[in-house]
Amino acid sequence: MNALRDRIGRINARVRPGAGGFFAWWSRALAAWLPVRWRAALGLGRDRLLLAQDMSNDGSDALTLRLQTVDGMQGPVLRDIGRLPAGEDLGIDADPLAVVLAPSIVDLPRWLVMPAAAGLRRRMTLPAAAAERLRDVVSFEIDRQTPFTAQTAAFDARILDRRAADGQLEVELVVVPLTAIQPRLDALGGIAATLSGVDLADGSGAPIGVNLLPPAQRRHRADPFATWHWVFGAVALVALGAGLWQVLDNRRAAADAFEADVDARTAQARTASARRQRLVDAVEGQAFLDQSRAGRPSAIEVLDELTRRLPDTTYLEKVAIENDRLTLIGLSSEASSLVGRLEGSRLWRAPALTGALQPDPRSGRDRFTLTAELAVNAPQVQNRQEPTRAAAAE
Repeated sequence: MNALRDRIGRINARVRPGAGGFFAWWSRALAAWLPVRWRAALGLGRDRLLLAQDMSNDGSDALTLRLQTVDGMQGPVLRDIGRLPAGEDLGIDADPLAVVLAPSIVDLPRWLVMPAAAGLRRRMTLPAAAAERLRDVVSFEIDRQTPFTAQTAAFDARILDRRAADGQLEVELVVVPLTAIQPRLDALGGIAATLSGVDLADGSGAPIGVNLLPPAQRRHRADPFATWHWVFGAVALVALGAGLWQVLDNRRAAADAFEADVDARTAQARTASARRQRLVDAVEGQAFLDQSRAGRPSAIEVLDELTRRLPDTTYLEKVAIENDRLTLIGLSSEASSLVGRLEGSRLWRAPALTGALQPDPRSGRDRFTLTAELAVNAPQVQNRQEPTRAAAAE
């Protein structure tokens, strides 16, 4: 009937039969709490004005007006409004109903109801997928189900039932020849242009719920809130854009704060890494020096070993320790045997006389120069790559 009802109908057609029925019941229940005028203004009402042409007792055409309403959970309720002469008998060309009807009724959708004998109804079974485009599907069945064609008749279809077993649709095809509809439309005069649809009456005179009027000729009621919808949509878009911009600005501010914090922590980490590296270097240097001192004999140990090994007839003028080299210069009456006395010590190795022995006429001893290599254990060099990686990681 109206835009919102059409949207609800399309939603009900897409969902499952059980869920669609529940949704339709739920929407009708909510709309039932609103007054009739509110339902009409909001597009939730399903009330409509039914027009039926019949012959009065005096033989002249008459237009019967009935109001179809849906109150609460009850079915459609029909209420007679009155009978008016049709066409030019009213003397009004444009819309005679706008003059004689109350404002609460005149804006309702207007439907022409054809008599039951004017149409042909056929039941058929269609696949569930046909519900999306039911009118297009049944247009191919008109030639086989009725003596008419899609070009010579007005037609529509309605879903009677959905099979629970296979999901197929029980559909009723309704066909009325154009030769029966067009004279009645012509008799309505200016009212014909205001029709929202053409329905077919059942045996009791109530409309069955189809629309035989071609879609191009149906009058679509303008949504009274269309302008507000555009305004609200624009406001929503602006609000959405402002919200997204605010979120983006917040994310940028958070990213800048995070970058500044990372830079500050990076500088602190580099300072700590440099300090740690200096500490590691100092510790390793001290350890190297300690190992170097521990790996070479001390001067006291060397002098003590020389005192034990040199004979009493030997006088030392100079004892020099330069790096790993031990040099002895002195006088001895047993200079030739000094090398043998010094061999086998754990403090040095390879003792040897340097140069020839020179006799000293004053003391009667031989002057000698003797050298030896100190026994030095090389310090263990630690792998500094491990602390460097650790420092870099911090």
